[in-house]
Amino acid sequence: MLGQKVPHPPSTNFDGELEMPAAKRLKRLDSTDEILPQPPPEDDGYRSSPRPSSDCKEIADSEAESEDEEEWIPSASQTELESALPPVKTDKEAIAEYEATRAAEAGLDLQGRLGQRSWVQGKSSIYVDAFSLALETVLDEESHLFDEAEMAVFQQWRNLSYEGQYLYVRLFLRKTAAWHRINRLKYYGDIADLNAAVCELQQTFSLPFVTITERIAPGEISPPKDMQLEDTFTFADASADHIDTLEEASSLLMLEELKTLAKEAKVQGKNKRELLRALRSSSQKQRGLGWLGLKRSDTEESIKSEQSAEDGDDPDLLFDTSTNRESHFLQKILAITGPCIRLSAAALNLFERVHLVFYRSTEWTEKSLTTIILARIARRNFPEYIVSRSTNIFPSRAILLEFEASIRTQFAVDSILEFNGTVTKDGLLKVKSIFEEVYPRWLTILAEEQRKEDRVYESGEGAYLRRFSPAWVYTRIVHKGTSILGRFKEHKREHQMLCQLLDQHLFHAARRGSWYQRKALLEEHYMWALSPQDDRAEEAQKKHWKRIALRTCEDGLQDRECHLIYHHDLQKRISKLERQLNVPKRDQHDFGHVRLAKPVERFVEGTRVERERPPSRNNGRGRRNSGSDIGNRRGAGGKTIWLDPSEDNNECTVEAMCLSHYRRQGWKGYHSEGGILRTLFGYLFYDILFTYVPNVFQTPFQTCPLDLHTDAFFPSRFSEIQARLNEISNGEAAEILRQVYEREVGRQTCV
Repeated sequence: MLGQKVPHPPSTNFDGELEMPAAKRLKRLDSTDEILPQPPPEDDGYRSSPRPSSDCKEIADSEAESEDEEEWIPSASQTELESALPPVKTDKEAIAEYEATRAAEAGLDLQGRLGQRSWVQGKSSIYVDAFSLALETVLDEESHLFDEAEMAVFQQWRNLSYEGQYLYVRLFLRKTAAWHRINRLKYYGDIADLNAAVCELQQTFSLPFVTITERIAPGEISPPKDMQLEDTFTFADASADHIDTLEEASSLLMLEELKTLAKEAKVQGKNKRELLRALRSSSQKQRGLGWLGLKRSDTEESIKSEQSAEDGDDPDLLFDTSTNRESHFLQKILAITGPCIRLSAAALNLFERVHLVFYRSTEWTEKSLTTIILARIARRNFPEYIVSRSTNIFPSRAILLEFEASIRTQFAVDSILEFNGTVTKDGLLKVKSIFEEVYPRWLTILAEEQRKEDRVYESGEGAYLRRFSPAWVYTRIVHKGTSILGRFKEHKREHQMLCQLLDQHLFHAARRGSWYQRKALLEEHYMWALSPQDDRAEEAQKKHWKRIALRTCEDGLQDRECHLIYHHDLQKRISKLERQLNVPKRDQHDFGHVRLAKPVERFVEGTRVERERPPSRNNGRGRRNSGSDIGNRRGAGGKTIWLDPSEDNNECTVEAMCLSHYRRQGWKGYHSEGGILRTLFGYLFYDILFTYVPNVFQTPFQTCPLDLHTDAFFPSRFSEIQARLNEISNGEAAEILRQVYEREVGRQTCV
């Protein structure tokens, strides 16, 4: 019966083939994708691990190119560690202030500099110290996750000069997959001899022989290239040895340089993207004279010209007559850019793995690297709690490598379903194939995790650690694959998978409500035709499965892990099923006691200011602007502007206008975006926030547990939270607030 197409019931209002989603889809409320590597923004501050590919050649289509590539733009999102640390200043001025104001003491090691807060420009740096702190902490506590060859890489890192280490760390914090022009690296304050530091990173080192064990990576479409250590390695690659295509070389050019080259090649384009496309197209269609067999004669002038080009007197004369036009432009581009450097993928992948283990997160930024040290040297009082850094978050090297591979597989799935517009049937089939490969391994690890939960962990202890199990990622892939089964009308298999997802209570608890909803829908509309009837008539079979759907909805409402946002839909389906099954009124469910009251609507009128947006670069091309478009030109997501009659019609935001309306009525209000509610939560649940839960307090400098923003927070403290809610219901909230304030106000605790 698998794959059998069952006609949709009339109640579904559907009659068609495989539907394709819209190009832009709303994000589901059941998303718990904290560990999903999102597509990186085009700035130098984004860092994520593991990288899905080292071959990214995305070229910004912009004429506004910064001359200082060192400028760092912070990511809008925070990692779990960043959100748990205090809001210290982490910009360049703050770092320079800390390093400049610390007394210079000779002979201090890493711990000494951290303890005595001492940095000397050109001899030590907060960046190198933060990088080394992560490495040494991991090797002290979890060195079993790395083999002999990887330990040799770490030793070679320690043997690098300070300038070599500094250059590597600064490149590590930038676009690590990109080439960097050495003549544009501006680290003169810390690197006296930049060329020597580059040569040191590009030096070849030997590694001991290590037997490569077979890696478990179900569903991985293709293993990453050049990310495995071999007999030798370098910390950085040289452009002369690796850049051999026009596409890769042309991405290094600035816009003005590209325009000059395009003029010589007699190609045109309106922006950088079009110029690059035209240049590459031209190089593939046309051939140089050497390609046609027309060689320069070996005259005295020719020989002198060639010798001059070889000596580097005139880079523009670089021209190999034995190559085609593409090779000619490749040499000209490399002559313009000069030598370039890129971090070697193998060593880079290894250090990203170190940071994954250290930060307990698959994302980090420059702020992640420096905040922990800035918090350490800041003169602040932090809450009192027990620091518990588990050394068995990854029980073995094999599990760590499998977790990395599962993240890459998850990214491949999301690239197909989320990041590339409308999903094609081939894309769905590819994700379904990945799901089929992952499914057996998911069952195996799921059984292992359940055994550890039953016999190893204390109650709730493993909740946060499970987020670093490959099964966590596989569960998300299985969830995605299950929805695709429904797209292909394999409803019986989909129902089976939903049952298995609901039978486990370890992973992605926030999705349980959506699983209950989908399971009940299948039981109500489809399962009666896909399962044995057992001598029941068709109507009796339908009622049988509707009763099963009714029990599924009841189970969802009774499941404490089913989020409240799903209760309304489950309640509506229960009421509908009870009417269809002719359940007596006295036996029907009554949800009147949980039905929300209708909100009171209040209307505030005002005058909105409309302004015409400045003309864009494509103004004059395409459709002309009409007067009716003026009201729509503030841009998608732009804030509206209003006039405040209480302030002489000064311009203001819509929130300020509403507050002015209430002030005229004698009220005083605040626009806090939830700040007041968060403050009350911090006071009322202060002791619960900092109660002992293993593995969520990794450093002594946190202002909240690491699992606060995850679905592991509530189940790990279920009894304490319920007890506190009962105390608040009994009118004890004011006393709790007063006790916490009086206890912590003197210490000025940083929360």
